[in-house]
Amino acid sequence: MHPKENRSAQRRRGTELEEALLTAAWAVLREHGYAGFTLEAVASRAATSRPVIARRWATRNDLLHATITHASATRPTPMPDTGSLRGDLIALLHEINSSRLDFATVLGVQLGGYYQETGESLSDLRDVLLRGQDPVLDQILAAAVERGEVDPGRLTPRIRSLPMDLLRHHVFMTFQAMPDDGIEDIVDTIFLPLVRPVRPERKT
Repeated sequence: MHPKENRSAQRRRGTELEEALLTAAWAVLREHGYAGFTLEAVASRAATSRPVIARRWATRNDLLHATITHASATRPTPMPDTGSLRGDLIALLHEINSSRLDFATVLGVQLGGYYQETGESLSDLRDVLLRGQDPVLDQILAAAVERGEVDPGRLTPRIRSLPMDLLRHHVFMTFQAMPDDGIEDIVDTIFLPLVRPVRPERKT
């Protein structure tokens, strides 16, 4: 390590240092997968030493979970505001479809050795992948309820999560972005009919 880089690394403290370490860890994971994801490799990438990392994360799996959480948190999901539930949902799914594909690919492909070693599965990391998206969906649905587009009594937990679940299933099964018509199909054909208020039939 170059002495200048070492002095620079030593000057980093607190949040700045942790940010640098986790950013370096994500880069190592993307490039080398779980097999190459070691504390030594991350330390080298971050221009610091293994003990600096070990003081924060005792094992590479502790570091792995922190890295995935950090990578997910640095991909904020913007709040759409199209004025309609359909428009907001389609905009949200498009955003997730484009911004989370590389993240899903890393979790699905690069972590094969991790799943074999620990006995965990991709579903065990589900909450990490979706962190930060539920509040946006909640705001979209709350606004739709206020506009009278949604019957709140029909928004069961399973139905609320249905658009995300269907998109996530496609991404994890194919490691490809969902086509635009697939996103529209989720919203128009599957989700909206389940949540729209049921209008009473007029008596003739």
